[in-house]
Amino acid sequence: MGVTIHHVDLGGQGNPPLLLLHGLLGSSRNWQTAGKDLTLDWQVMALDARNHGRSPHDAAMNYEVLADDVAAWMQARGMGRATLVGHSMGGKTAMLLACRRPELVERLVVVDIAPKDYFWVAHRGEFAAMNELDLSSIQSRGEAEMRFEARVPNLGMRKFLTTNLDRDEAGRWKWTVNLPVLTEALPGLERNSLGAGDRYEGPTLFIAGGKSQYVQPGDHETIRRHFPSARIEVIPESGHNPHMEARERFVALVRSP
Repeated sequence: MGVTIHHVDLGGQGNPPLLLLHGLLGSSRNWQTAGKDLTLDWQVMALDARNHGRSPHDAAMNYEVLADDVAAWMQARGMGRATLVGHSMGGKTAMLLACRRPELVERLVVVDIAPKDYFWVAHRGEFAAMNELDLSSIQSRGEAEMRFEARVPNLGMRKFLTTNLDRDEAGRWKWTVNLPVLTEALPGLERNSLGAGDRYEGPTLFIAGGKSQYVQPGDHETIRRHFPSARIEVIPESGHNPHMEARERFVALVRSP
């Protein structure tokens, strides 16, 4: 049984459904602007994965339960089929759901991730910085950013990490993500979410950032092995977050047939 995940309805009522799945340490908030752009064609709903955003915390954290959560969320709403748009961790979740439950997926859009292992990604420093932070001693998100400097050199990443900080009812800082569970689950989340035999025959679009290392030309053969109908588009000016760094081009690609 999946957990009951939180979602934000960004509009477009009456249109076919489109679900947005965020990346590791992200939330539905990452999709606010691009998601609203897509409401011309779809009713757009941005989901918070378990252990992220406003969704429940749970000890299980792997791609099977993440995909099951989305399927359960759809079925609870009587939603027959939807377009799935997933970024990074959300892309791995969307790929698995499309392969295992193709009857639920109208179209698949995978954003800057491929069906392979990602052990080289430098998440270790980010998680170390978050785990080392003494929440009782900080006064602001800006102070947390400064304390992250030794572990996380990139300012944009430091700001992104602090979006997961919020105050509880007593005014004390807390992590909105389930940091202990995510830290333990990290090696599994870095792995390929698909098995050798997983395959989705439906319409598929992969969008990669030209400045990102996540999807390389050598990955295209593997992508098409699992997704034979895949179209692969590269946005040269974008890094790992095309939906934010090159939003207009990203939206145009998603809207294109």
